[in-house]
Amino acid sequence: MLPFPYVILDLETTGGTPLHDRIIEIALIRFEEGMESERWETLVNPGISIPPFITHLTGISNGMVKDAPSFGDIAHRLYGFLDGAVLAAHNVRFDYGFLKNEYRRMGALLQHRVLCTARLSRKLYPQHKGHGLDAIMQRHGLKTEMRHRAMGDVELVAAYLEMARRELGAREVQEAAAILLKDPSLPAGLDASILDQIPDRPGVYFFYGKNGLPLYIGKSVTLRSRVMSHFSGDHASFSDMRIAQEVERVEWMETAGELGALLLESRLIKEHHPIHNKRLRRSRTLFSLKLGDDSYEAPLVNIVTEEDIHPEVFGDLYGLFRSKTKAVDALREVVRENRLCPRVVGLENGKGACFAHQLKRCNGVCAGKEVPQLHYLRLKQALLPLKLKSWPYPGRIGIREYNASSGRSEVHVFHYWCHLGTVDNEAGLDDVLGTRSSMKFDLDTYKLLLKTLGKQTEVITFG
Repeated sequence: MLPFPYVILDLETTGGTPLHDRIIEIALIRFEEGMESERWETLVNPGISIPPFITHLTGISNGMVKDAPSFGDIAHRLYGFLDGAVLAAHNVRFDYGFLKNEYRRMGALLQHRVLCTARLSRKLYPQHKGHGLDAIMQRHGLKTEMRHRAMGDVELVAAYLEMARRELGAREVQEAAAILLKDPSLPAGLDASILDQIPDRPGVYFFYGKNGLPLYIGKSVTLRSRVMSHFSGDHASFSDMRIAQEVERVEWMETAGELGALLLESRLIKEHHPIHNKRLRRSRTLFSLKLGDDSYEAPLVNIVTEEDIHPEVFGDLYGLFRSKTKAVDALREVVRENRLCPRVVGLENGKGACFAHQLKRCNGVCAGKEVPQLHYLRLKQALLPLKLKSWPYPGRIGIREYNASSGRSEVHVFHYWCHLGTVDNEAGLDDVLGTRSSMKFDLDTYKLLLKTLGKQTEVITFG
């Protein structure tokens, strides 16, 4: 039916994660010039136990695969069936991801053009909502006694493609397949097939160049869509264009939600310093404004560095700045807008009336025309918008995120605005809560947590 050699393939596996789970059954049919030329199926010994729910779903037990060949035993033969053909599968990212990881464990690289027959169904039958195999069976009146066995599902896909040819014509099917086979505009060194393995769920992605170091680290709530956008050709900046040209490898880490992705992105950028990430790199130090305890302290405001910025004393600090110049500019703006004395505040040296008073821009505390206590209260009031928020909880808290599509659940633990860790199980939570290591304040985490707590967020308190 399709004008090129193609192999319809299906796998049964011990689970849904290619990095950890293994293949337990392979089946395929190869087509040449639209006609079946070969078919093959085999059980595979995964080297790990098959979970009971997989046995219940597929009927494949540990006893059935005990004497089956390992993937290494059949890898060469499988490659012969795939050689020179397009690999077609329903949700091909799943099957291709498992195959690539199995070959990678052997030190081999699998690179094939792939065709997703689920995406093909969406293109051919856009009027229908469901495009899984069960929905296609119902739509076309197809039947099988071997659902969730590899060859049974392969035969279902082959039957559905033949039905589409009869209903819509070979030309329409071929044109739709040709569109799906067109790769995006990718760098020459990047394996295009890897993009099909990236889930459209929250997480962090990594672009690597020739030297094996990360070029760029990014985050998204839809990983695959975000990664693909880098190669759309519509680059917003020269940096975007350079990233798209230089990347040779893509990796990713899933999270349960957006908060987890933001926290992970921020931490990894500060750890790895990718050359194309600038916004979240750690500043050498932070600066803040510390107001004196009373109206007679001189100067009234001191600029303190990160060594003196502790979340436990945020009630005495105003503003967080990435440079001393920005701290001074912010203080100067407060003084100017509120007719405060730059000399008494600490922006100028000297004695007597300040120059701003001569220009009628200072109410005259420096010249004895305003009582120091009133000037101090006006300064304190003017600084209020910059006041750092004190930690509003009696101890540590957790914010839980859950992703329904992946089933992933995570709890992010914080204390005094510091991120103590992210865990996905009770043992991990106990470890984080039992750790007494010193907390490292991070401005980006502080801003992110302020924003998160400003929403209707469920907070778990640990005391």
